[in-house]
Amino acid sequence: MKRLIYYIDRGNGHFEPFYEYTETNVGADEFYARQLCSYFIMRGTQYELISNEMEDEMEVLVLKEIGRNLSGEDEHSFRERGIHIEFRSPNERENYRLFTRIPCDTHFEVIRYLLKDIVDIPEIGQMLVTSTEIDEDRGVYVIYATELKVG
Repeated sequence: MKRLIYYIDRGNGHFEPFYEYTETNVGADEFYARQLCSYFIMRGTQYELISNEMEDEMEVLVLKEIGRNLSGEDEHSFRERGIHIEFRSPNERENYRLFTRIPCDTHFEVIRYLLKDIVDIPEIGQMLVTSTEIDEDRGVYVIYATELKVG
C-alpha cells in the first residue's frame, strides 16, 4: 500500500482521477481511516464512496458526485490543528446540528469510531451512526448519528 487514489465515476465506464495521497505523506493509518468514510467533501462539493478497491500496492476509492455540500451549524476549520472528529445530526432540517467535537491523537483512534455502528459520544452517550465523512475542506472527520432507539 503506497498510494491512495480517488477517482470520480463520470458514467459510461469513464473514471476520472481526482486526488491522490502517498503513504509517506499521510501514513497507513490515515489511508485506512479515509477508506472507512462513506462521504468525501472537497472544494465545496460532496461525493459518495461507491467502491473501495485494491490494485497491487494502490488503494482506489471511487466516488460519485452528489453536488454542492450543505454546511452545518457551527463549522470550523481544523487545518493545521490536529486530528478531530465532529459528531452531528444527519437531519438537514436541524442544519446538521453539532453534538460535540473531540480531538484525537492518531488516526487509529478515529478508525475506532469509524468502524462502529453505535458510538459512545463523550458527554452524550451511545448513538446510532448513520454515515461518516471526511471533510477535506475543513480538515475534520464527521460522524452523523441519531438517537439510539431501544425496544
